[in-house]
This record gives sequence, structure tokens and C-alpha cells, in this order.
Amino acid sequence: MGVAGTGKTTIGRLIAADLGWPYYEGDDFHPPANIAKMSEGQPLDDGDRTPWLASIRAKIDECRASGQSAVFTCSALKERYRVLLGVDAPDVLLVHLTGDARILRARLGQRQGHYMKPAMLQSQLDALEVPAHALTLDVQLTPTEIVREILHRLRGT
Repeated sequence: MGVAGTGKTTIGRLIAADLGWPYYEGDDFHPPANIAKMSEGQPLDDGDRTPWLASIRAKIDECRASGQSAVFTCSALKERYRVLLGVDAPDVLLVHLTGDARILRARLGQRQGHYMKPAMLQSQLDALEVPAHALTLDVQLTPTEIVREILHRLRGT
């Protein structure tokens, strides 16, 4: 979890590949109306996020029901979003990627063809409720270092 530009997709894909688990990108669960809204530079509100989060939760529940571990990434900015997603379960490791706003803006400015505009970062930073119980890693670490920390926690080594 984390605001835009923290590298959730990059890290999520690397973790999933290392573990041989499926990877699910939160952006893929957005309904077309959310994507259109963000493409116009408008931040999402709670009403926009609720069905999106419910879709992600349904996929999480599907994985659990089949006994399949998986890696999911999404912003999960607020505590109530994380409760809806069920990340407080004992079989979940919540990872919070964080970083300096200047670094995140620069990263967003380098993206090509993504609907999340750099100007919308501030709305996510304003909405973010830092999780009390998460593995928090700063994006100044390299992706390799971040992955190593996550795998260390998952494997208990």
C-alpha cells in the first residue's frame, strides 16, 4: 500500500515472481468511471473508492477460499479501506511504501500514459492515514532492498 509513485506495482510484481504467487494490481479493479475521473485530473472520493475496494476484497476472498496466497497492491490510504480489504487478518502482511513527496512527484512526472496525474498526489497525501501495524519501507531503498526486507518478514528469516 501507499500513495501513487511509491513503486507498489514494481515491488508487488517482484515479490510475486520470487514467491511464485499471482499478482493483482489494484488499478485493474477500478471501474471505468473512476479511470475517467482520474484521467480528468479529479481525485477519487470515498464513494468512488468503495466499489473499487469491494472488487479487490472479492478477489482476496476468492484467493483465500481456494487456499491460494497472492500479492495485491493498492493505495489503501485510510484505515477503513484497509478494514474493508481485510488486511488485519493474521495471514496478511501489510507493507506500506512511503517516500518524500518531491521524489514521488518526480516519479509520477516520468510516467507515460498513466491516468494518475502528479497534481493528484497531494490529495492522496492528505487522505493517507499511516497504518499502525505495517512493515513500512522508504522508497529511497532500492527495489532489491525493499523486496529483501519484505521476503525476510514473510519467511521469518
